[in-house]
Amino acid sequence: KQWYQRRVAITAGGREYVVYMGRDKMENEDLLRWGWPEDVWFHVDKLSSAHVYLRLNKGEGVDAIPKELVDQCCQLVKANSIQGCKMAAVDVVYTPYPNLKKTGDMVAGQVGFHKNKRVVKVNVEKNNEVWKKLEKTREERDVDLKLEREGRDREDQEELKKRKKVQREMEKVQIEKERKEREMKSYKLMDANPDLCTSNQFDNESDAERELVDDFM
Repeated sequence: KQWYQRRVAITAGGREYVVYMGRDKMENEDLLRWGWPEDVWFHVDKLSSAHVYLRLNKGEGVDAIPKELVDQCCQLVKANSIQGCKMAAVDVVYTPYPNLKKTGDMVAGQVGFHKNKRVVKVNVEKNNEVWKKLEKTREERDVDLKLEREGRDREDQEELKKRKKVQREMEKVQIEKERKEREMKSYKLMDANPDLCTSNQFDNESDAERELVDDFM
């Protein structure tokens, strides 16, 4: 099966962002299955609506989302809610993708949360200005969610390999550094105590002494 989904490119603050939006509850399930850790999930609270996933860059969090972008994502879910699109205002909730919880007793398209304190709720009224801008800047195309997720996972694996390789090289350098430091300490000790001899020197002296004794005898 190919996991095709609507990918919407929207612009906020001079930067282009990508969001994913399901057409029905089964597509919402696909989004839930193939989401990325950087995604932020938007939905109309307590009403059926499209699930919108905003894709951020690695290292970015909910606090980094520009208000303009939040407004556009909220307008998207409101407009794609059968009931919500008819209402003057609705509450919209959004949370990081890893906070979504799916249990076996939930129906298709239904999700919960691991931690409610990580859920942000905003009241959203229809804003024609935001919607007009969204309509002008957005581009839609179908994408293969499974293929994109697998590509991301491969990139993560390659990055992990590189980090491990760098770590091993650093450990080697540290081990060599410690070895040289021990050698230097040993040399300094010998320089400070010239009367100290190596075990070989003691052995040589013992041999010389034995030769003298033998000659005397």
